[in-house]
Amino acid sequence: MARVIFQNVTKLYGGNPTPAVADLSMEVEDQEFLVLVGPSGCGKSTAMRMVAGLEEISGGQIIIGDRVVNDLPPKDRDVAMVFQSYALYPHMSVYDNLAYPLKLRKVPKTERDQRVREAARTLDIEQFLDRKPKALSGGQRQRVALGRAIVRNADVFLMDEPLSNLDAKLRVQTRAELIKLHERVNTTTIYVTHDQVEAMTMGDRIAVMSLGVLQQLDTPQNLYDHPANKFVAGFIGSPSMNFVEVALTAQDGKIHATTEGFAVLAPAHKEKALAQYIGQTITMGVRPEHLVEVSRLGDHVKGTTIPVTVDIVEQLGNENFVYLLNRPNGRRGGTEEIKLTEYEAESMSRTGSTLLTARMAPDVRLIRGDRIEVGAAPENLHFFDPQTEAAIR
Repeated sequence: MARVIFQNVTKLYGGNPTPAVADLSMEVEDQEFLVLVGPSGCGKSTAMRMVAGLEEISGGQIIIGDRVVNDLPPKDRDVAMVFQSYALYPHMSVYDNLAYPLKLRKVPKTERDQRVREAARTLDIEQFLDRKPKALSGGQRQRVALGRAIVRNADVFLMDEPLSNLDAKLRVQTRAELIKLHERVNTTTIYVTHDQVEAMTMGDRIAVMSLGVLQQLDTPQNLYDHPANKFVAGFIGSPSMNFVEVALTAQDGKIHATTEGFAVLAPAHKEKALAQYIGQTITMGVRPEHLVEVSRLGDHVKGTTIPVTVDIVEQLGNENFVYLLNRPNGRRGGTEEIKLTEYEAESMSRTGSTLLTARMAPDVRLIRGDRIEVGAAPENLHFFDPQTEAAIR
């Protein structure tokens, strides 16, 4: 087992002055399951391929265990990699596919057989050892690909979007199997994905990347509760966090975040940090699950809710995603609620209204055109600097 350390690692391609990975510094702890997550082109796969030795490093150092591996060939780094494609030999049986990396390393036949059968037991594929890959399902092939990494007893496992070729149901099942597998083998693992749900459910810690730059490295819950910047806040969580441009004003010793359409109360524990932004326009964020229909909000300060018109309701059975329009200078709901025609609702969406997404319980009965009020507890509001987009703590 070994930890992996990135020290100011940079990767440049050709004459492109923009690095694919820029000054990456982080440490993957021994036996940790670290997930690299981000949109396509963010540098996550490049970072992992540099660990494997499949990409040359343009600057910095990568340390595995106590060795700097910059100049070591892939075969000497003691890492095992699982790719997005299964990359199985179609003419070989499952047994031979599992044994092949050991055969290349001239592992004695008896030990080879023992390690293959142990890996097969771990992954519950013993009954498929005599089959060819074409006789297996996608999930079974992926387990064989994982088994080929396990038999190596490598210091580090590298997994590059290994579940992306599976259907949704099988992806959830295999995700759970991977978590159990890591608990059994306890090998340092770097897992690359663009799926933030995978990242949140699997990782001990998550490294969020964008445009080659590490944005935040933290536990899943801390990323969700305390995003370092607007990018992380919007990337982690589904549906994405709502963002609204607001002006900060001071009234009656309280700080309010205001737009043309509404005003909400800023959280007391952030007043000191927000005081320097009074009179400025900043970005406010609120997660869909924290945006609640006012009758269910409990205690709230009068005049700090958001009048909205229901635009779309997506019914998912266990929950509803409700898309809401806040119209500047719009009339409040409450006792003066009205229904809008489809034409009126469409017109609102074309006149600069703020679109908000709320995650609501299935017993909240709403239809397109309903006018309601929603709000969020002040402690669930996030604020971001208008220039740096860093979270205002």
